[in-house]
Amino acid sequence: MRNKGGIGVGSASIVLVFAVICLTVFSLITFIVATNDKALVDAEVRRVTGYYEADAQAEYILAELLAADTLPSSVRGIDINTQWNEELGTETIYFLYPVSDINALYVDLAIRGDSFDILSWRMRDTDDWEFDDSINVWSGEID
Repeated sequence: MRNKGGIGVGSASIVLVFAVICLTVFSLITFIVATNDKALVDAEVRRVTGYYEADAQAEYILAELLAADTLPSSVRGIDINTQWNEELGTETIYFLYPVSDINALYVDLAIRGDSFDILSWRMRDTDDWEFDDSINVWSGEID
């Protein structure tokens, strides 16, 4: 008898092994991407949760400052700082409430009699920034 072509058993096995290897590689890539996405989402959840916790505590501090007869030097363990603002012609109060190791909620208030105007209420990095001049960049001048 003559073999009339077609795919032999060896060819089918090679295709099946190749398909299994491809599916395994794609499933590993999917797992790694999902793990990395979960880590990013967890970090964002910690950042947002930290911000809203700091925001709530800053609101409590603001309420205690409004209720106080004299300006305290610290409220809830947070140092309250004052400085004169030339532009506004009034004294301002500012404090930093820590959110994480590298971020803090910065609150800046202008004193207006028995109330405050909020000048700034935002996240701020607390790490020191260092200028990186290690790359030799062309300044536009010909030597």
